[in-house]
Amino acid sequence: MAKNDSPLDRYAVIGHPIDHSRSPLIHTLFARQTRQKLTYELIDAEPKDFETAVRGFAAAGGKGVNVTVPHKEAAFALVHERSEAASAAGAVNTISFAAGRLRGDNTDGVGLIRDLTTNQHVTLTGRRMLVLGAGGAARGIVGPLLASRPAELVIANRTKARADALVAQLKTPAGVSTVAFEDLAKLAPFDLLLNATSAGLKGEPPPFPGSIVGPDSIAYDLVYSMHDTPFVAWARANGAARALQGWGMLVEQAAESFFIWRGVRPDTRPILQQLAH
Repeated sequence: MAKNDSPLDRYAVIGHPIDHSRSPLIHTLFARQTRQKLTYELIDAEPKDFETAVRGFAAAGGKGVNVTVPHKEAAFALVHERSEAASAAGAVNTISFAAGRLRGDNTDGVGLIRDLTTNQHVTLTGRRMLVLGAGGAARGIVGPLLASRPAELVIANRTKARADALVAQLKTPAGVSTVAFEDLAKLAPFDLLLNATSAGLKGEPPPFPGSIVGPDSIAYDLVYSMHDTPFVAWARANGAARALQGWGMLVEQAAESFFIWRGVRPDTRPILQQLAH
């Protein structure tokens, strides 16, 4: 009886902006499905307040937080220990609190790969891939994408130097190349284009040339929205075979975070079906 009366374990997602996040709904559905007793809330924190927000939530009895734009690299610097995936990415999107220490994980990569291969039935091996953006979101997915053995992987960023720095920090193979957005027009269409920029959160049109999209291209936006994101609309307008939002990645990375925290892996299929309607 006492166990049922104990306070619920508290979790949260920290970002800026954060109002658009569906993570509280997803984790609530996971908890209901797996009969876990917890709450999950939103915390809006500007970059200057990020560390205070994390430490404050932990001090108030929180068990863990997810980390989203723009704090994933700051989270990497903040934690005391990191998983292999987080260390490889140089970014953290899942923090666990235990015995006064912060442990960082990165579930973005596994979430993306599961959505592409299991939910969307996309073949990754031997494909030409383009990652747009070189921030925290890109850091989490480059390693797992390379592990799928693409024919080529290009990282593009507004400034090429930032993409170069990402490649150097990730110690990625020589086969990975970098380019500035302004030079994308020189490249042939890609099989898979992944938007890891945050421009869509602000409604900004993509600054990419339509020539990188071909009739067989699959475009995938890591950002998600109840309507077409600017990147999805751009990809469709330029003739992509498929243009997908990051709902599946959101749910799959959340399931991995849930497993890290609770030791139980939810079934993502009914959650994806519910979010799709």
